[in-house]
Amino acid sequence: MAKFVTIGYGDQDGYDRTDAAVRNDAHAHDARLLEAGAVTGIAGSPVQVRNHGGAGMTVESGSFMFSALPVAGFSIIEAATLEEAVELVAKTPCAVAQGVVEVWPLQESP
Repeated sequence: MAKFVTIGYGDQDGYDRTDAAVRNDAHAHDARLLEAGAVTGIAGSPVQVRNHGGAGMTVESGSFMFSALPVAGFSIIEAATLEEAVELVAKTPCAVAQGVVEVWPLQESP
């Protein structure tokens, strides 16, 4: 099975506007993904780390990338294909509650 990194984007307003039954189904789906071995987490506050040329580390608060919606969380899931991974995340809270989920194939380092 291949591994995929997923990044969920969404905000409280979109979540609140989504029917409670739809949200509950999405949370139940997340619970099934966890039972199947997915690793998930809610996004905290990021920092940027640089060590250009190995000359010294700098750390700055805040994200490097910007989007219309804040990052809500991350997962690592397993699926046979990208299409299967997309089907799995299509039922998660960020996907159904007015947000978006990116799916990135994870190519492991040698």
